[in-house]
Amino acid sequence: MSIVYDCSDPDSRSAGLTAARTTLKSGRLAVIPTDTVYGLAADAFDSAAVSSLLAAKRRGRDMPVPVLVGSWNTIDGLVFHVQQQTRDLIRAFWPGGLSLVVQQAPSLAWDLGDARGTVMLRMPLHPVALELLREVGPLAVSSANVSGQPAAATVGEARDQLGELVGVYLDGGKAEHGVASTIVDLTGDRPRVLRAGAVTVDQVAEVLGMPADELTAEPTR
Repeated sequence: MSIVYDCSDPDSRSAGLTAARTTLKSGRLAVIPTDTVYGLAADAFDSAAVSSLLAAKRRGRDMPVPVLVGSWNTIDGLVFHVQQQTRDLIRAFWPGGLSLVVQQAPSLAWDLGDARGTVMLRMPLHPVALELLREVGPLAVSSANVSGQPAAATVGEARDQLGELVGVYLDGGKAEHGVASTIVDLTGDRPRVLRAGAVTVDQVAEVLGMPADELTAEPTR
């Protein structure tokens, strides 16, 4: 049986965070609010839980699950080498709607899908998500919807799609943006925007000091 916790009420929020922490640490799934859209969360270091997340979304391993973190410093233990461009983007947009694809640290014992040594990281600008992340550590989080269906901007939309596959739903109100994060790939010779979203391409380009059209150009082969 799934339970929805109203995080606008202090007692319900406290109970919900406790329930979500217990649920995630026991290998089950939770739906959490973020600043972009609602997220379906699993313990990033529990490969069975990540597999359950992919199954709930009806999604294959060819689309690896992103990871949310609760602080800037967390990335130093997750990334093989944090480039200056990465730090510049983090300072400018974290917490916020920018996801960064980077080379993961080789020592990490997780399985997020067929990521080929990379990981997509983001720090969300939402108090409920940040509190949970700081309590349980990095979470594998994908949009709380069945693959191919609209992303959930409210907890009700998430529950309509995922139902009893999720044990705990944290209701943080309507998502502020209701659109997915912008994705920047930093694993190649130059940064590339893979998806435009909550942060504009022009904003990313300004921080990196490069023309916006170079960020969206297809790589040469």
